[in-house]
Amino acid sequence: MGANTGKDILVVDDDLGHRTMLKTLLNGWGYAVTEADDGQSAIDRVQEGPFDLILMDIRMVKISGLTALAAIKEINPAIPVIIMTAYSSVESAIEAMKKGAYEYLTKPLDFEELRLKMEQAMEHSMLREENRRLRQLVGDRFDSGNIIGRSAAMVRLLETTSRAANSDATVLITGESGTGKEMVAGAIHFNSPRRDKPFIKMNCAAVSEGLLESELFGHEKGAFTGALRRREGSFKQADHGTLFLDEVSEMSLAMQVKLLRVLQEKEFTRVGGEEVLKVDVRIIAATNKELTGLVRESRFREDLYYRLNVINLAVPPLRERREDIPLLAGHFLKIFSEKNNKPLKGFTPQSMDRLIRNPWPGNVREMMNTIESAVVLSSSPYLREEDIPYFREERPPSISPGVADDLSLDEMEKTTILKTLDSVGGNKSEAARKLGITRATLHKKLKRYRVS
Repeated sequence: MGANTGKDILVVDDDLGHRTMLKTLLNGWGYAVTEADDGQSAIDRVQEGPFDLILMDIRMVKISGLTALAAIKEINPAIPVIIMTAYSSVESAIEAMKKGAYEYLTKPLDFEELRLKMEQAMEHSMLREENRRLRQLVGDRFDSGNIIGRSAAMVRLLETTSRAANSDATVLITGESGTGKEMVAGAIHFNSPRRDKPFIKMNCAAVSEGLLESELFGHEKGAFTGALRRREGSFKQADHGTLFLDEVSEMSLAMQVKLLRVLQEKEFTRVGGEEVLKVDVRIIAATNKELTGLVRESRFREDLYYRLNVINLAVPPLRERREDIPLLAGHFLKIFSEKNNKPLKGFTPQSMDRLIRNPWPGNVREMMNTIESAVVLSSSPYLREEDIPYFREERPPSISPGVADDLSLDEMEKTTILKTLDSVGGNKSEAARKLGITRATLHKKLKRYRVS
């Protein structure tokens, strides 16, 4: 018995023997199966609830598969339908594909082909649903959806994002964890000429090094233990669309070489294969690491860095755009009040003050989770100060042993700033982040201490 996949399959066939055989087979693969013995029964089942996939015979006595297909697509066009047909009815099956069927298979079924087509159909359906969800989140404007901000930093980011979307250049998005780099990538894609093509996401840190090559480039059947069939990788799935490589800094040097080759030559081969595949893919990469530092340490290839960094978008941390916090807070309050059916009216002045003062080391993602928790637990029509946890500012790096204990506060501050700057190779943005202050504040302090 296969592992439970959590997928629900509707099998439609007026041949009891064939239907029973398919149910036994699919149960063995871990699928939950619902049966329908004619087209009308299939339509009724779809009206009762969604399925992950439908396997339907095209020739049935009461209502044909073609008629049922048209009705099902009216009810729920997202459900992939695979048509089963005899060789004599192939023309009808092709007609079914024109009407929205995902694929057709001829009887007697090749079970290996059936399993592969089912997996591909459901994977395609999930990608399409993810693209639809992202379109809803992003909307048609860059400052809509979850990309919210009127601060000078966000206005500059959105203006650059708009220009980047109209080009086909490679984009590198930098920023701390939780700042919304993926949402910016989605905004670029869905406002670009590629908006109607796939937007495929790959988190380079979420896949082991041994599997990343297969995930990106695909593999041939038998390429390694467990490779029971050919699999298309992210590059092929994203053909004519956009591939978002999150946490690209986590790639090994060996994988960086292979990625560079694809960027340069627009071609690759599957793992275990020899066929050279051409692709037209726009790359958007993201990282929360300082890539220039990794280049200096020989942990990231300089040539790849310049290939990725054609357009650079730096997403500011929340502490550097505190004026956006009331906007974000109101947005999240509305979302989670509706989600939890709790009609909260807003924030008390004290709770908003706490939101603005919190350092938010986890940025927008942390703030969103905090407000969701507060909404769920609140017993008041307004979120109060006690509903919002208070986060202490991270202490600046300690002064090294050997610094005199009788230094004045100004001298201690100056020493701390200089040591922090030295530890990050003079990078003022990184030093400001470590010190828990804005870059503008750092500049003022350096000017005050007459440090260039």
